[in-house]
Amino acid sequence: MTLHMREKQAATLPKANILPRARGTLDLTTKPRGDRSAIDRLRTSGCVRVLFPRSERAVEAIVINTSGGLTGGDSLSLAAVAGAGSHLTLTTQAAERAYRASADVARVETRLAAQAGSLLQWLPQELILFEGARLRRRLRVDMAADARLLLAEPVIFGRTAMGERLRDVVFSDRIAVWRDGAPLYLDGLDLRGDLESAMARPALGGGAGAMVSLVYVAPDAEAQLAPLRDMMPETGGVSLMRADLLVVRLLASDSLELRRSLLPVLDRLSRDTLPISWRL
Repeated sequence: MTLHMREKQAATLPKANILPRARGTLDLTTKPRGDRSAIDRLRTSGCVRVLFPRSERAVEAIVINTSGGLTGGDSLSLAAVAGAGSHLTLTTQAAERAYRASADVARVETRLAAQAGSLLQWLPQELILFEGARLRRRLRVDMAADARLLLAEPVIFGRTAMGERLRDVVFSDRIAVWRDGAPLYLDGLDLRGDLESAMARPALGGGAGAMVSLVYVAPDAEAQLAPLRDMMPETGGVSLMRADLLVVRLLASDSLELRRSLLPVLDRLSRDTLPISWRL
């Protein structure tokens, strides 16, 4: 074999220090069809797949990351639009997992829109942070003036039942809700390093192992304030930011306790239309 042939063959071989990375995209839009909602546009690529269980009125989409989790260098880009007058509910098949990253960070970018007269529900199951995770997550929702929104982002800080301790984690999270081109709700969380110690601080987590941020935008938001406050444990709070904007922040010792408090809230605000994957 000549030197030239050896060099050409070597160039075609994968480099030992380059690991495969998961890439996935979703592009989904819904539209009204009579008294129901239907898929208007759907495209997926890479590791993202979608299932559509039967639903009476809304389009219910279950997003699946076939890579099995997120690690350094992985990238997911999700885009979905509830078209004018339609109902769209998005959830996930199971909890998402952010695993140890040997290099770089995992990135999840989600862009949602709720057009005039639509209802959008973003209800993914829990994100579980593992020791060594590196994750940058961004969520933006653009709403029309009369659109409605139910959004929940639950996060689990390690698997306490397995004795896992989070001493080296990087988690950057942003939630932005805009209405008619103006910011309606902006939230940010940056956790770095010894997450166990940070969450033990009374002003931050008080020893909590799980949390959820929930945003509800609808004309009846003010009417939901008192009932939801009655449903809250001592580690939960409900605030009425505007007459039609309700925000819930809830801490719990673990994922089980979080669900015990969260599910009744989601059932109430979703009018008992919580995706079936939340019950499995």
